[in-house]
Amino acid sequence: MPSRPARLSHVIGVDDAPFAREHRGDVPVVGAVFAGLRLEGVLSTRVRRDGRNATAAIAAMISGCRFYAQAHVVLLQGIAVAGFNVVDLAALHDALALPVVVVARRLPDLPAIRDALLSRVRGGRRKWALIERAGPMEPVAGVYVQRAGISLEDAGALISRLSVHGRLPEPLRAAHLIAGGLATGESRGRA
Repeated sequence: MPSRPARLSHVIGVDDAPFAREHRGDVPVVGAVFAGLRLEGVLSTRVRRDGRNATAAIAAMISGCRFYAQAHVVLLQGIAVAGFNVVDLAALHDALALPVVVVARRLPDLPAIRDALLSRVRGGRRKWALIERAGPMEPVAGVYVQRAGISLEDAGALISRLSVHGRLPEPLRAAHLIAGGLATGESRGRA
């Protein structure tokens, strides 16, 4: 009988595109759809820089695509996209009826994030509350995660299985590269 993480074979990795510091407005967000280690498709949407629409936009992007019926889990590269457009992890999990895992290479500097949100970002208190409600970042498989709808053990097994070229799972690595290429004409930086 296969273990539970093996059934989590259809994964959608989500990352935002890079943008200039002075940019205001919408930022592209990319979803890389994987079946095991094979890229099956690419999704895209846009979210407002430092806005409040990331959860709804990502949920609509995924639930409206032809890959949704086969999807098993969603991976996010960080809990915020487009600057401080914070994803409501529980609401995204509920909207999609799929496990959601936030992945970060390093433990975020939460006091600095809290200070920035509360002092410089419109709606910062609400956004900080979403980060707190998502729970603490937990170390697993060489990265840090926040999660909804999946155990730490299963999240770790999934990340380990999908991390072929470094610590980042392939769906996130691909989403990062595609988003960078979309925004700048070619992908740059570490994926």
